[in-house]
Parts: sequence; C-alpha cells; structure tokens
Amino acid sequence: MKALQISALTFAIQSFVTLFVIMDPPGATPIFLALVADKTPKERRVLAIKAAAVSFSVITLFALFGRFILSYLNISMAALQAAGALLLLLISLDLLTGGTGSGKSKSSDSNIALVPLGTPLLAGPGAIVATMIFVQSADTPGRIIGLIAAVVGVHLAIAAALMASTTILKVIKEAGVTLVARIAGLLLAAIAVQMLVDAIRVFVAA
Repeated sequence: MKALQISALTFAIQSFVTLFVIMDPPGATPIFLALVADKTPKERRVLAIKAAAVSFSVITLFALFGRFILSYLNISMAALQAAGALLLLLISLDLLTGGTGSGKSKSSDSNIALVPLGTPLLAGPGAIVATMIFVQSADTPGRIIGLIAAVVGVHLAIAAALMASTTILKVIKEAGVTLVARIAGLLLAAIAVQMLVDAIRVFVAA
C-alpha cells in the first residue's frame, strides 16, 4: 500500500512538472502582457483567471474525450498542431506590426482569454498530447487523483503567474509596452514556426 502511495505521488509530480514545462507560464507572460496592455488592472486579473480557466477546460475535455473526438473527426495530432501553429502565426504578425488589441471591441477583448491565451498557447497540442498519455497511465485511483491534482495545480500556477506579471506594466510604461509587444510577437512567431515544423516532420515521417 505504501509503495502504491509513493508511486501515485511520483506520478502526480511527474505530471505536474511535465505539464508546467510544456505550458510554460513564465514564457507566456510577455505575450499576455502585450495583449492586455490597454486594460485596467482589474480587467487584466480577470483575463488572467479566464485564460487559466479556458486552458483547464480544454485540457479536461481532451483528457476525458480526446481520443474519441480526434478519431470521430478523423483528425491527427499533427493536423491539430499545424492548425494551432497557423493561428499563433497570425496573432504574432499582428503583434509585430503594432496590433496590441487597442483597436478591438470590448467583446473581442474578452476573447483574448480564449484565443490565443487559453488555447493554443497554454492548452496547445503538446499539453493535450501529454495529458492524454498521462490519462492512459492513470490506471489506479491514486494515480487518477494525482493526475487531477497535477492538472489543477498547473492551472493555479498559470493564473498566479499571469496575475503577478501585470504589475510589470506599472513599471515599464508605454514605451516598455511597445517593446514587450514586439518581443512577444517574435517569440510567438518562433513558437508557431517550431510547432509547424514539428507537424510537417510527422507528416513526412508518415
């Protein structure tokens, strides 16, 4: 019984660390800051929580029904990854050319938490695949509880990181926001290109 508990704890830690590294909350903060630069502090906090909630919802959905959804729609993970890459690339180009969301409507602003933050930036193909693999390995009640705790813990960390990052905007001012937007756009473009390259490799190998 003790060995089972240790195994479940190890599995939970492994799940948490893997998902945290893949979803990379610190890496998402420059992009988050660029997208919420024109918002009030209260709106930024709300968007941070919404982004984490959307990511959690997507990860949970694929954890429970991922294989069925992809099989039913006849979609490969590589195709899903390529689609996410193209979406991120479009958003990165907007950031690089000066679009930080200031010209959008309030209803569109609320969707920042949905796309690109919640998905595919946080709950992207990598996190989805990792979660689906962990679900297959969660073959005991202890491991199932450990996986649930890991997923919840990662998204609490994401919300905390995004909310804490908004204090940076008070220091860097408008010029700093412009710089952050350009850097975020470059990082997002690099992430998108890498995702696309990885997807193409899978297609070629197949």
